[in-house]
Amino acid sequence: MADTQVQAGLDIPFAGRELLRSLAENWWLLLLRGVAAIIFGMLAFFWPGITLLSLTLLWEAYAFADGIFALWAAISGRGAAETSTRWWLAATGIVSVLAAFVAFFWPGMTTVVLLMFIASWAIIIGVLQIWGAIEMGKEAQGEWLFALYGVLWIAFGVVMFAQPGAGALALVWMIGWFAILSGCMSIALAFRLRTYKQPA
Repeated sequence: MADTQVQAGLDIPFAGRELLRSLAENWWLLLLRGVAAIIFGMLAFFWPGITLLSLTLLWEAYAFADGIFALWAAISGRGAAETSTRWWLAATGIVSVLAAFVAFFWPGMTTVVLLMFIASWAIIIGVLQIWGAIEMGKEAQGEWLFALYGVLWIAFGVVMFAQPGAGALALVWMIGWFAILSGCMSIALAFRLRTYKQPA
C-alpha cells in the first residue's frame, strides 16, 4: 500500500514539492559537481611532486567551481517561492565560494592551517547538506543518499581535525580520496534526482 502511495506521488504534478521539482530539473548541475570533485581528486593523486601552494590553488579552483554549481542550482527556478525552499543550497554555494576567496588571498598558509581550514569548510558543508536532506524528506521518501552525503562531508572534516600533524603528502592523499568518493556520491545523487524529472 505504501509503495502504491509513493508511486502515485511520483506520477502526479509537483504541487507542493517545489524543492524536489527544482532539483530534479537541474540534476545535471549536481552531476557537474561530482565530475569536478573526481577531476580534483585525480589531479591531487597524479600530480607528481605537488607542493602545498599548488594543492591550495587546486583546492581553491575546486571549491569555487563547487560553489558556483551549488549557487546556480539554488537560484535557477521558476519563482521566488521555489527559491526560498533552496536557501540551504545557496548557503552551500556561498560558503564554498567565500572559502575559495579566503584561501586565494592567504596563499602563505601552512599545512596545518590549510588542513584546519578545509576541515571547517567540510563540516559546514556537511551540516548544510544534512539540512537539505531534511528538507528533501518533506517532499520525497527514501532520500537517505542526501543525508549520507552530508555525513560523509562531516566525517571527512572530523578526520582532518583529528590529524593536525599530517604532512603534505598525507594531506594530499586524504583530500584526494575524499574528493573522488564525494564526487561518485554526487553523481549517484544526480541520477537519483533525474528519476524525479518530469517529462518535457
